[in-house]
Amino acid sequence: MKNKQKLPTEAQIQKFKMLDELIDSIYHEMKEFSKKKPDEPLNKFKVKNINRIIEPIKEILKDEPTSEFLDFLDDETLPSNSDAILIIGQFKASMKQFYSKYYLYESGTGHRWSTKENPIF
Repeated sequence: MKNKQKLPTEAQIQKFKMLDELIDSIYHEMKEFSKKKPDEPLNKFKVKNINRIIEPIKEILKDEPTSEFLDFLDDETLPSNSDAILIIGQFKASMKQFYSKYYLYESGTGHRWSTKENPIF
């Protein structure tokens, strides 16, 4: 089963849940912008705020194989709306994989997170 050292902590899971909701909100908003003006560049405020959400996500996912493919938005070149959707979508896919890997079924208990403090073996 999973190496206990590689499991996320309870604190990481709590942060993950909060960030998951925030990134969903950003994703839906950016998707609407992208539909209307896909090639329009984001402003620095939006890039900064999106990066404030994805930076801690990348920290939680740092030991996952997908981590090397997760990039931040560049506040110098100001990516387009469609570029931002691509980046955010990669984060969402990586988060989905993390969820599937650590939110497991335990006989007698049901589904729950497997963490360092409370592993499922």
